Amino acid sequence: MTTTQQHIDEHLIPILEKISDPEIPVLSIMDMGVVRSAVIVDGKVKVEITPTYSGCPAMDVIGDDIKMALLEAGYESEVDLILRPAWTTDWITPRGRKALEAYGIAAPLEVQADKDVLLHGKRIVKCTNCGSQNTRLVSQFGSTACKAQFQCEDCQEPFDYFKCLK
Repeated sequence: MTTTQQHIDEHLIPILEKISDPEIPVLSIMDMGVVRSAVIVDGKVKVEITPTYSGCPAMDVIGDDIKMALLEAGYESEVDLILRPAWTTDWITPRGRKALEAYGIAAPLEVQADKDVLLHGKRIVKCTNCGSQNTRLVSQFGSTACKAQFQCEDCQEPFDYFKCLK
């Protein structure tokens, strides 16, 4: 649990860990850090989730997936979208960062490095295929608005980079 998460009932963690992010199916919503709290109140589960960015189209699907998973586990539920505190890439777990890399999406760097890469073309994003840092920004936007498109100059493979959000 990240330091900004509120309480998550231990009985609910295994259920929530099985729910994938619809845009990055190798990550659970717990690894993405979008679940802010999940508590059982009077037999009903109340879940709070935070979008990775405002307008993220995946949040409706995530909310529906949470309700379905909890219903299959025998719980009625209510899912609320909360905007404060704003989601940050710091909330992606270490396991989530490894899963991103294995899936072919470079994990977010820290804020200054992210700015240097996206605005000044510094070559510090590692290729997820060969590990080279001889990469270049192709587009500020990749397969989704929260990612940028890069290409490795050594192996020529394109890959997404998950932008740092703070």
